[in-house]
Amino acid sequence: MKIIIINGPNLNLLGTREPGIYGNRNMDDCLNDLRKAFPDIDIEYFQSNHEGELIDKMQEVGFAYDGIVLNAGAYTHTSVALLDCIRSLKTPVVEVHISNVHAREEFRNHSMISAGCKGVIAGFGLDSYRLAIEALKLD
Repeated sequence: MKIIIINGPNLNLLGTREPGIYGNRNMDDCLNDLRKAFPDIDIEYFQSNHEGELIDKMQEVGFAYDGIVLNAGAYTHTSVALLDCIRSLKTPVVEVHISNVHAREEFRNHSMISAGCKGVIAGFGLDSYRLAIEALKLD
């Protein structure tokens, strides 16, 4: 099984960005834990602050991989282009949020991409990524 985790804008700052919301752990730590927890799954990682690069990566892998775990960051709430991309893929996409977006600012309560995703996981910190992989394993 081959899964890619794709993170959007500002998620390169995990571990230092707003630790009260996102915690103190960085994505490298999370990836190490995930690879230990799922030794039978090839877990790749990609991060970009640019919407078009996220789309390019999803199009590159979205017909060959077994799953995409997508934390689109702020693009979640604004990007019809990401929704259109997700809907065009064969590979299932699970939308992930580290924080509970429904307990934050009102604009974060609406996701432009959820309608194209297999499911949504939010509010479990970096463990949200593990839960998304578990969901993809069931597919």
